[in-house]
Amino acid sequence: MTPQFPSGPPPYPLGEPLVRREGRLKVTGAARYAAEHTPPDCAYAWPVPATVARGRVTAVDTARALALPGVCAVLTHENAPRLAAADDPTLSVLQEDRVPHRGWYVALAVADSLEAARAAAEAVRVTYESDAHDVRLSAGHPRLYEPETANGGYPGTRERGDFDAAFAAAPVTVDATYTVPPLHNHPMEPHASTAHWNDGRLTVHDSSQGSTKVCEDLAALFKLDKSDVTVVSEHVGGGFGSKGTPRPQVVLAAMAARHTGRPVKLALPRRQMPAVVGHRAPTVQRVRIGAGEDGVITALAHEVVTHTSTVKEFVEQAAVPARVMYTSPHSRTVHRVVPLDVPSPSWMRAPGEAPGMFALESAVDELAVLLDVDPVELRMRNEPDTEPDSDRAFSSRHLVGCLREGARRFGWQPRDPRPAVRQEGRLLLGTGVASATYPVLQAASEAEAHADADGGFRIRLNATDIGTGARTVLAQVAAAALGVPEGRVGIEIGSSDLPPAMLAGGSAGTGSWGWAVHKACTGLRARLRDHVGPLPSDGFTVTADTRQEAAERSPYARHSFGATFAEAQVDTVTGEVRVRRLLGVFAAGRILNSRTARSQFIGGMTMGLGMALMEGSGLDPAFGDFAECDLASYHVPACADVRRIGAHWLDEEDPHLNPMGSKGIGEIGIVGTAAAVANAVWHATGVRLRDLPLTPDKLLPHL
Repeated sequence: MTPQFPSGPPPYPLGEPLVRREGRLKVTGAARYAAEHTPPDCAYAWPVPATVARGRVTAVDTARALALPGVCAVLTHENAPRLAAADDPTLSVLQEDRVPHRGWYVALAVADSLEAARAAAEAVRVTYESDAHDVRLSAGHPRLYEPETANGGYPGTRERGDFDAAFAAAPVTVDATYTVPPLHNHPMEPHASTAHWNDGRLTVHDSSQGSTKVCEDLAALFKLDKSDVTVVSEHVGGGFGSKGTPRPQVVLAAMAARHTGRPVKLALPRRQMPAVVGHRAPTVQRVRIGAGEDGVITALAHEVVTHTSTVKEFVEQAAVPARVMYTSPHSRTVHRVVPLDVPSPSWMRAPGEAPGMFALESAVDELAVLLDVDPVELRMRNEPDTEPDSDRAFSSRHLVGCLREGARRFGWQPRDPRPAVRQEGRLLLGTGVASATYPVLQAASEAEAHADADGGFRIRLNATDIGTGARTVLAQVAAAALGVPEGRVGIEIGSSDLPPAMLAGGSAGTGSWGWAVHKACTGLRARLRDHVGPLPSDGFTVTADTRQEAAERSPYARHSFGATFAEAQVDTVTGEVRVRRLLGVFAAGRILNSRTARSQFIGGMTMGLGMALMEGSGLDPAFGDFAECDLASYHVPACADVRRIGAHWLDEEDPHLNPMGSKGIGEIGIVGTAAAVANAVWHATGVRLRDLPLTPDKLLPHL
């Protein structure tokens, strides 16, 4: 048929609240996740974690395990397939006898059933030579050093002006230290992989935020061409950063499948996840602010101490937001890190920004109290004309608009600034505010747009939907670029056999994928416009990539901004904190789907609520492992933990981003929430807690 394009605006323009395309599949159980693929003759695997915090394996006795019914193999460092050197050392599993931390995998049991595999893993006897270990983070640790770069490639240290002199001369100063404990990614779907080999080709169904990267790493580890590896991540039940790159289970599943000659399925037990899939590293953050009597900041220092493992370096970039947020002619931002005998930290939703903004926004609130200035007003007084760290103009910056709109919607005024004056029976009430920021990140992606002879369209690229509604939003981007109804556009994502694309992380997925989709669809529409008569039976296909666009450095500083408001109640008898209201207002470019966007904002804010009030774990100094390693002990928020939560946004036009004018929204919701809640608790009680989470045991001594 001859292609038909509407002459007016597309029937489903960007921004419309379209329902998720895969919604019915998920609620009916038809959407299949990584562990739900069961090829014929599939075996099951169960890992054996190390029970010492540092040392080496001296012997592994597998006889009892292999004698159990249904057990077909036990892999150890002595018989596991040999891997090529890995860029990520956490993937070099079962390759040597070294144990760098408790929970490091030292064996893998494989059996005909999950129950048999678990029993076999428990029957394996491992003997160790144990060494002294150190898992304690402290601000004065003798092995602290300043890394060249922090996560994301940011310089580890940045100095502007003369901070020491400006701080000493400032009439009003804040000098406070804030701590955030280790935090854990606990997605609803655990890390899982199903792997099988066929004539030298490896196929894996993996719970991953980006199967292109998993494919590349597996090909390198097993010395294969990338064309001989297919990784499918069609439906993923959350990741929050912990599935951003391959994790050990996918390598173990592929090794076991090669060793046994059978498909092998491995879903990590939740209690093992904190030790092997990454965590948000703990931070000790000293923030110093010097300001004039008018509240304008003259000196700002943010110094961060954190840990990494002895396996690889990962530095939580918590001081980076202080380089963006406020007027600060004299600034010092420093990261220091110490390698300890701990599991390797990695990405967790808004790495750097989430813990860093808790400290910075708490310190700004403390400055507002010292000056007796409204916290919203103080933030407005310190709006920079350009990005402080680079002096680049902002592509768009509407933080003041978010603060004003948030204050209006929240009913911030009239607010009595005095703490501990609002009371209902034994409950003390207070309100707090915090700003939020997150960088605009984009990476090269490739997309294919195809026009069928029957008038339909098909978009193919290896994007990943981790529960954000990527399929739906990409269909909207394609429909808008093609100028056709959204229902005529089909979407294929989630396989490394598709055109390669950016992983779903860093709030960069939709912007990166959408740019490639828009470019391919624009090219396809131009080709169809020039075509006369019916399409050929195989249709037309246009492929486009954004390598050139992604490689160009923008002359603008590009960030999302937001403001979070919280109302908290504190029980003076129990010390329990409950949040009555959470409100977020964001400036995040053009919102492409209002339904899925609101879900993302609210999800991030809920995660920030958990960070503020309940989430956290401790490293046991004697045993060297995380004490809170499951959802019985590591608490996460439920619906009942916040009575009212709302998310709104400004209509922000920014021509310096991508063809859609969009910014990432998956992470900014978490960034300001913990500080807003902590500031509300101070306003309710007059007690300034600087150590998360704000649990009753910390409050009660002050009440």
